[in-house]
Order: sequence, then C-alpha cells, then structure tokens
Amino acid sequence: MLQYWYKNAVLYNLDVETFQDSNDDGIGDFVGLTQRLDYLAGLGVTCLWLAPFYPTPNRDNGYDVEDYYDVDPRLGDLGDFVDFIRAAQQRGIRVIIDLVVNHTSINHPWFQSSRSSEDSPYRDYYIWKKNKPENADGFLVFPGYQETTWTYDRKRKEYYFHRFYEHQAELNIGNPEVRDEIRKIMAFWLQLGVSGFRVDAVPFLIELKHMDSANVDQPYEYLREFRDYLSWVKGDAILLAEANVGMDEVPKYYGNGDKLHMMFNFMLNQHLMYSLMSGNAMTVREGMYQPPPIPDNCQWANFLRNHDEFPVGRLSKSQQEEMYEAWAPDENMRIYDRGIRRRLAPMLEGNLRQLKLSHSLLMTMPGTPVLRYGEEIGMGEDLSLDERNTTRTPMQWQSDKGGGFTKADRSDMVRPIIHRGEFSYKKVNVTDQQRDSESLLSVTEHMIRIRKENPAFGYGKWSIVETGNTEVLAHRLDWRDKTVVAVHNFGQSSLSIELDLPVDLKKQMSEMLSDAAYETINNADGEIDIEGYGYRWFQIDGGSS
Repeated sequence: MLQYWYKNAVLYNLDVETFQDSNDDGIGDFVGLTQRLDYLAGLGVTCLWLAPFYPTPNRDNGYDVEDYYDVDPRLGDLGDFVDFIRAAQQRGIRVIIDLVVNHTSINHPWFQSSRSSEDSPYRDYYIWKKNKPENADGFLVFPGYQETTWTYDRKRKEYYFHRFYEHQAELNIGNPEVRDEIRKIMAFWLQLGVSGFRVDAVPFLIELKHMDSANVDQPYEYLREFRDYLSWVKGDAILLAEANVGMDEVPKYYGNGDKLHMMFNFMLNQHLMYSLMSGNAMTVREGMYQPPPIPDNCQWANFLRNHDEFPVGRLSKSQQEEMYEAWAPDENMRIYDRGIRRRLAPMLEGNLRQLKLSHSLLMTMPGTPVLRYGEEIGMGEDLSLDERNTTRTPMQWQSDKGGGFTKADRSDMVRPIIHRGEFSYKKVNVTDQQRDSESLLSVTEHMIRIRKENPAFGYGKWSIVETGNTEVLAHRLDWRDKTVVAVHNFGQSSLSIELDLPVDLKKQMSEMLSDAAYETINNADGEIDIEGYGYRWFQIDGGSS
C-alpha cells in the first residue's frame, strides 16, 4: 500500500444543502448525498470535502457555527451522517469536513455565556476590549459588506473582535481551554469516521495580535499541537489548510512535515488561470516555480475554482487588470476589491476545448486535484445572488424540472437552480453528458482514471520540459522507475514542438491520453503535434534519466 493516501487522491468539494434533496423540501440533505455516492464513485472521487453542515443561523453559508457536535436539522441528523460515512467507506471514498474554529456564531452558547456573566467559564473564550482599538476599521476581510472588526456588545459593555462578519465572534486561540475544545471537536468527528479536516481561514485562526493570553512569538506551534493530537486519535487523518499566504510563510505552516499535511496552492491557481485567459504558458510556469520545497509527507492541493471568490492578489497589478477586463468586465462580477465571483465555464465562455484543457492541467499539476461540485459538467453562476452565493447554486443532474436536485418549486429551493441561458440545467446536466463520450464529464472521468493508475502524478518529483514555445507547457514527474510527461497548449493554434528530453527517454515514450487522435510520435527527435487548446499525456517506463 502506498504511503500518504492523500497524494494520489482525487478530492471533490460539495455543500450538502445544494447537492441532492431526498425529501423535496428544496434543501439538499445527507440522505440525498448518500443516494449520489455511486455517481461520485463512478467519477473516480476518492475523498469528499464537505462544506459546514453544523447547526447554524446560516448567515454565512454555514460558516457561522452554533453547535459543533450536531448536524443542521435541515440536512438530517447524526444517524444520517453516520449512514453516509459508512456508505462512502463501502465505495472506497474518504470524507474530510470543514473545521471552522477561527470563530463561532454569536448565537453559540459559548458566546452567549461569555457576554452574560463575569463568572462564566467561557469569559475568555473570545477576545474582548473595554475600548475600541484605533485600527478597528482597518483591514477588512469583506470590504463593502463589513464596516469594522470590533463590535460593541451592550450586555457585556465591551467590544468583541471579529475578523469576519460581526455575527462571527473570534475565538481566543491563545486560551488553552479553547484549544482543548478544538481537540474535543476533532475527536468527536474522527470517531464518527471522518479522515481529517479542511481547516478554515488558518492565517486568521493563528492570528494572535489581539490575544492577551497568547504566545505571540510562536503562533504556528498551535498547528503542530493540533497535528499531534490528530495523529494520536487517527494516524492517517489529515489537515488541509485554507491559507492564501506569501511563499515565504509556507515553511511555517508545513514545519518539518509535523504541522499541516496539505495547503491549497493559491499561487499556482492564479498563475494557471492567467495562462488560460492569456494563452501564455510562461505565467503558469512561473507559478509552478514560486512555492518553496515542502517535506516529503506534505502535498499541495490544486484547484480551478472553489466555493469563494476567485482571488487575483498573487498576480501583478497589470495582470489583475487584464483578468478583470477579460473575465469580470461588469462590476457585478467582482467582489471585495480582490476577486471575481464567477464559475470557470462562463469565464471561458463555455469553450469546451479550453474546459477540457483546464481539467487536464488540474489532473497533471504537481499535487492533489480538488474538484468543486458541478465543475465536471461546466456549471455556470447566477449573478443575481448576493456575494459569493453566485457560484453556490444547486447541482444540475438532469433536464427535468428542478434539474434532478429536487421536485420542490424553484421558489422553495435553498438557492434557485440556474434555469436560463447557456448554463441552465436544461443545457448543462449530468444525465446528458453521461450519454456523450466526448462531454466534459466523460473526459474528466477518463482523466481521473488515468491519473489514479499512474501514481507518479501524485508522488513524483516534477521538472519543466523545454519546448521552445511560449504557448506550450510541458512538465514531467518522476517517481521510482516511472516517468510521466504532460504537454498542454494554451494557444488556439495547432503546433509542432520538440520536447527537450534525453534520447533514451524519447524512445520509450508512449501516449496514455490526449485530446485528439494524433499520429504516432517520432521517438527519435521527440517532435510532437498538438492541437489548439490540446493536451497529451505520456508515460515512460524505466524513466527518471
């Protein structure tokens, strides 16, 4: 058995409430999700990442947690959750869940007790100040939707800190009792069968400047503390971090392989997206070189789009402007002065060849691929919805009313399903694409299968293969006695290129997957043809020269 299961995994992120409704109340639930596990297994998914499903006032898509030890009653109960976990395990699918412990809802009993009594055991679970700090209206996570980071509580007669919305009070991670609570939460869900956690907003979780009791000199040690406990409870469980940080900070998050297991590669994501937009492969190449080396037991998580806005802050100012002009020309498409609130398919104007190219890149980039639900069929967005909900519409299963998600009226759905335009459920859905061998869904499923059959993609050491063309990216991954090579053309014109590989490797190259039926390659000179927006995957047995 291979070590580090997460390196050869295929992750799939979904929100239970928008995936499948089993009782036709317009809200997805765990029973519905369980019914769709065969689809996910057929796609090739090996690990599900679930968005928050805890009891919540639901003012921020469930990220305002009211109870860490239960299931939102709209979605089912703990029995439904356990049944789902068992059914997933039977299909070889692991499950990781969102660990949202940077803050709680102000409705959480801890906060209500903290604000109510000077004798409360939860008095210091949050960050309170008698006077509002001078920089309270400074750095805002949600500019335009958030006015301050300190809000006055009339009951306690003090200000509480909230890095996010005012209804999400920041937990005082500097308090050992709070960290004990986090460990209890982790243990509870690990014992119910989850394989780890996607840790929300890690840079803010360990942000200690307002915490009087914190060890401000070593905030990253708390990550090691959580990792040690996680490994003690369940040895193969993982921590996947949301941390859009500078590359100089990355080693502090991974440590010596004893802190986080995985981090989302925001740097590569933004450079990859720019290359898709511009047709210039040099930008994604630059993005591949940016991250520092990481420990052998750690891994990058790669993605095309996620549940939030698409941020552009890791690009240059001129590149950001180009991205906005091309993919978010209307102000309504932009958000928080830093990103785009759209799905990938509409940004690429539904260009099927570019979408397939994108998925090929996702499956071959060094790291582990993370798909967002609906991405495999090219779902669109609904710009009439507020903030980030534009990309959080119900899954589109079929062309019947309700899109196969529910039989409830559209007005009763948790969010309205996309029903107009080129990305409506009538035109973009699972059932239609399952019948078409050349659809995005069918091609993505095939890519996933080939990737899983070749562990070098997940475990290999990568390097660039020179092609002499700025529109083409070629890279190789070497692992044990196996080498894989992936070639991608970001331009729209057909090309012939020569791969700068040793002659002995060229002679052993055989094609595994491609976007078209190409002629047999000339192994002697390594010259290959590639269509516009084309991709080709090769294997070299006994490689690594």
